[in-house]
Order: sequence, then C-alpha cells, then structure tokens
Amino acid sequence: MTIELPDLPYAHNALAPHISEQTLQFHHDKHHAAYVTNLNNLIKDTPMAGLDLEAVISESAGDASKAGIFNNAAQVWNHTFYWHSMAPNGGGTPSGALAEKIDQDFGSYDAFAEAFATAGATQFGSGWAWLVLDSGTLKVTKTANADTPLVHDQTPLLTMDVWEHAYYLDFQNRRPDYIKTFLEKLANWSFAEGNSARAN
Repeated sequence: MTIELPDLPYAHNALAPHISEQTLQFHHDKHHAAYVTNLNNLIKDTPMAGLDLEAVISESAGDASKAGIFNNAAQVWNHTFYWHSMAPNGGGTPSGALAEKIDQDFGSYDAFAEAFATAGATQFGSGWAWLVLDSGTLKVTKTANADTPLVHDQTPLLTMDVWEHAYYLDFQNRRPDYIKTFLEKLANWSFAEGNSARAN
C-alpha cells in the first residue's frame, strides 16, 4: 500500500494568528509531504511496501540498516498526530476524566503545563514534547528527531513539534513563546481526551 499525505484537519489559515497560513503551507505541504515521498521511495519493492504506517515504524525501529525508513515513517506519523493535537480556539485546560487524571498524576494542571513546557524548551535540537500514558500513568516525555512514543510502549495523547520549521516563521528563535502559545491557544484537549478514553 502507498503511504499517503493526510489532509490537514482544518484550513491552512485556521490556526492564525498563532500559527500562520504560511507556516502550515511549508510545514504540511512541503516538510510533511517530503517525508511521505521519501518513505514511499524507500519501501518501494521491499516487504514493507504492503504494510501500514504503524507496522513500518515497528518493523524498522532499532534497526540501523533501516534508519532512513524509520525516520521518515515516524515523522509521517508524528506530524499527522501533531496536526490533530492543535485546534482552532484550542488551548486552556482540559475537562472531564482527563483533567482528573492530570490532577491525579501531576498534582495539578499547572504542574503538567510546567513539565510540558520544560520538555519542549529543553529538547536540544529537533524533536517533540509529548503527553503520554505509560503503564496507566500520565507522563510528559520528549523525543529527539523522529523518535516516537509508539516504540517505547507508551500511548501518545498529545504532542508539540519543536523542530524549528514548526515555529520559526512565526516565532523566530523564541521557542518558549511558541510553547506558551501552544498550551494557551492551540492544544486540542478533545483529541487528547479521546486518545485517553480509547486507551482505557
């Protein structure tokens, strides 16, 4: 099967003024699309050509000879998850069962937000900050480059891309401002709540 570039779940200008239309045009239509193209070229005429995306990630993880396949496959998955981790009029605090779980596992939403912001700000170079379920407990984690919680026995609930191409056109080198904006204006808590509910 051919891996396809999924459409954004909203218009290119839907996250403005926080994330600009230009950023999404470059990030989704160029960067994300390139990972899809590269992956399809790498798996063409191999046993992986018939696998779905998560199976390709699983089959290539930890195999140095398949590092190119893993990097592109995981980046396709991570980016798709990231688009859904944001929403127009998003941000703020979650509600319901996820809010209760955050209070239980972090002590408060503010403690979670501080941990998440720190993970994003301290990821050296390129990578991702995540809210995950790990053996039934909510945790904040970060991964470098294309790494993904999928290969660490964790269930991703929400992610924030901290590769520079995610924010540089809008925030230049001010990654902490981008992180603050993500939490206050963009985070899609309905998506995270759905992921949490399906995992339980």
